[in-house]
Amino acid sequence: MLSFIIRRILYSLPLLFIISIIIFFIIELPPGDYATWYVSQTKALANITQEQALELTKTLREKYGLNEPVIIRYFNWIKNIVLNFDFGFSMHYNKPVSEMLGDRLPRTLVIALICHFFATTIGVFIGIYAAKNQNKLGDNVATVFAFLGMTIPRFFLALLIMYWLAIVLNSDNTGSMYSPYYAVQPMSFAKLWNGILHIWPIFVIAIIGGLAYNMRVMRGNLLDVMRMQYIETARAKGLSENQTLYRHAVPNALHPLVMFQGIALPYMLMGELEAAIVLSIPTAGPLLVESIQRQDTYTTAAILFCLTVILIIGNIIADILLAILDPRVRQN
Repeated sequence: MLSFIIRRILYSLPLLFIISIIIFFIIELPPGDYATWYVSQTKALANITQEQALELTKTLREKYGLNEPVIIRYFNWIKNIVLNFDFGFSMHYNKPVSEMLGDRLPRTLVIALICHFFATTIGVFIGIYAAKNQNKLGDNVATVFAFLGMTIPRFFLALLIMYWLAIVLNSDNTGSMYSPYYAVQPMSFAKLWNGILHIWPIFVIAIIGGLAYNMRVMRGNLLDVMRMQYIETARAKGLSENQTLYRHAVPNALHPLVMFQGIALPYMLMGELEAAIVLSIPTAGPLLVESIQRQDTYTTAAILFCLTVILIIGNIIADILLAILDPRVRQN
């Protein structure tokens, strides 16, 4: 088992390196850079001449090393990550990117993991119920819910919830992580509850989509397994329907679902990011959009790189769980 885990991690390292190259160079593809963005904003707010604009652009590029070739900047960036765990310097926020990630990314990951846990757990049980009651009322209701959860865009759900909170209920629990009073207070139960009142739409939006996917996967897998010959053999031996279902069918139906979890975690993460962007919750989502708009290269690259690491870790964990359930996987 240990050799399987080591092999799986070693296989992921070249993939991570290749993805980091793709991320950095795609960010560099649009014309201009942070210096040109900053100068364009300055020209819009202040009356400066073309010569002053050119001089300011030159100064900023020298200050942040933007005049160096993109290959040199990439290797300096990846070298600092590997050796010093340094993701670079945010040109717009004028602070290390690691500091901003330390504030935003754990918050994003915790929300995504909570959503992932509830979406998977509830989705599995609903999927079992739907498969057990195929073509009955409960199955039909669950199927319609899953269809809506998988097809309605998450940003649209976020807009509906924001409209309902801000316009219908006239609530002030939108657009921030905490109320102004609790924002400066130390962590307490009251502050935690205030944060939940602000971010609960993210949980709802992310869980709905993930729950729908997990329910559909579990239902389909279980229906396939229930038609297998060994299930008929178990019934012929006199096992009850529940014994056959939970002792033999469900454990085998979980195999594809475990494999699916490597994709489901990033799906939860993307759902959290989309909802946070629409609702202006200070997690990694709004920071990613702002850094892209301002061409803040190192901030954008660092967030995308961290999301890639999370995706790869999610797939490794899914492979390990699958190897525990099915020892044959360890031989591959």
